[in-house]
Amino acid sequence: MLAIFHKSFAHPPQELKSPDGSKPPKHPDEILRDFHKLHPNSFSATFGGGAALASAGSDRYPSLKRRLFCSMDEIYCLFMGGLDNLSSLIKQYGLCKSTNEALFVIEAYRTLRDRGPYPADQVVKDLHGSFAFVIYDSFSSTIFVALSSDGGVKLYWGIGGDGSVVISDELDVAKGSCGKSFAPFPAGCMFHSEGGLRSFEHPMNKMKAMPRVDSEGIMCGSNFNVDAFARINAMPRVGSAANWTLWDS
Repeated sequence: MLAIFHKSFAHPPQELKSPDGSKPPKHPDEILRDFHKLHPNSFSATFGGGAALASAGSDRYPSLKRRLFCSMDEIYCLFMGGLDNLSSLIKQYGLCKSTNEALFVIEAYRTLRDRGPYPADQVVKDLHGSFAFVIYDSFSSTIFVALSSDGGVKLYWGIGGDGSVVISDELDVAKGSCGKSFAPFPAGCMFHSEGGLRSFEHPMNKMKAMPRVDSEGIMCGSNFNVDAFARINAMPRVGSAANWTLWDS
């Protein structure tokens, strides 16, 4: 999977940007073009304002976690992996039995956005399994990303040549797109374009950027870990569609 969002609404953490300029990051058009070259049967959707989503589909990875790309009511979801408790979640939310993981995540996002306030960390924590997802709400230009805590699925993020945030489950795509300005997305965490990065397992703790140096001794994009000694003042919550307040600092 690949997702690219302009810095004007994605607000990626600046600690992802490497001070090294030996291999400049690529611009979004080139990143998307290279992804399609790497995956000839991939498909993508681009949006005004600087957003793009792409997926290679599950056929290329028959032995790995499946990939889904769904949309509903101007909300788009890239999902990889699986939810072990999908059936019980479908019943809890009153959805039809044919609902897949991506459609469920869209519905859960809509519940958070429209019917809040609810603790966003608890909603994501209720998802059992190995998964990663990227939500793009094209109506409000909002992104919401989460990665399960079990390590069964990997996700990477970085900074493109124009400052956009680039998200992919493929290490080579992240490295090739962002140069040294990338890092693993932290497991057990969620990122919201307005609220920033938080752990859904430790929602009362802040995240701390940890400098990362590669095997060549070059400073790369930072890793992010839960800061056991720094607390936030309020539980993560989601407000109305007009004013998401995922995290109060």
